[in-house]
Amino acid sequence: MRAIVVPVPGGPEAASLADVPKPVPAAREVLIAVAAAGVSRADAMQRAGRYPPPPGASPILGLEVAGTVAAVGSEVTQWQVGDRVCALCNGGGYAEFVAVATGQILPVPDGWSYAEAATLPENMFTVYDNVFRRARLRTGETFLVHGGTSGIGTTAIMLARAFGARAFATAGGPHKVAACERLGAERAFDYREVDFVEAVLDATGGAGVDVILDPVGGDYVPRDLAALALDGRVAVIGTMRGATAELDLGRLLRRRATVLGSSLRPRTDAQKAAIAGELLAAVWPLLPKRDPVAPVVDSTFPLERAADAHRRLEASEHVGKIVLTV
Repeated sequence: MRAIVVPVPGGPEAASLADVPKPVPAAREVLIAVAAAGVSRADAMQRAGRYPPPPGASPILGLEVAGTVAAVGSEVTQWQVGDRVCALCNGGGYAEFVAVATGQILPVPDGWSYAEAATLPENMFTVYDNVFRRARLRTGETFLVHGGTSGIGTTAIMLARAFGARAFATAGGPHKVAACERLGAERAFDYREVDFVEAVLDATGGAGVDVILDPVGGDYVPRDLAALALDGRVAVIGTMRGATAELDLGRLLRRRATVLGSSLRPRTDAQKAAIAGELLAAVWPLLPKRDPVAPVVDSTFPLERAADAHRRLEASEHVGKIVLTV
């Protein structure tokens, strides 16, 4: 089968098309014929040699796909050949076929294309787990996401709105600010022009926000604390601005704040399956309506142009998800 491999880590050109053996599903796995695969920052980091796959995972890039079930393992009863599915992969998604643990698979929502469904798995698993399960965002609370036009950011804005929270976002440039507000953010702040801490406090009458989703890290984390409401929670899921931060513990105590950190890929199949079960119950019934949660596909590239998709991603001009089609 055709797949995107990285013989030597490097820039986008390091991602190249190759013929590799077709995977065989284990007893509790499903083989998916991939129609579309989402492109993520984690993929780019792996390509550059900064995010190695966990033990036992495929070295092929790609953490989320949509397609049809091509075969099932001997212990799989939940899925049948021909089912339209999307899935969170541990790797291997940039390929014609990928084997995925059965608990990490969800149905393609009614009315969604494969390219649209490929935007769901990583974004939904990440946002739902961090914002709603771990940081406990509730109806009527206030929420801020950094990088509001990324795949994670667009999903976070829409889900926060869907569950009755007031959403805010940071973004770079007027067109991205406008995109966040079109998606449902009450206000979006151009981090190139304003201090997001001051902007958040102004927008909330000085109260601050209850939950912040931070994929940036570094020097953003102490500023997150300054923008928090009492009993606020910060979920840090990335280190784009660095892996260390200096915190004012006095402010942490005074705000009664919680700083959370998590990563998704190294978790067990059972842990990921638990998130999938909650998504199926709480989020999937909303998706056929396409409002307030709708697919946001920035652009699509054929599999053989994965390098160009990564260039688009790393230029940071995209709004929503970049997708490879197979």
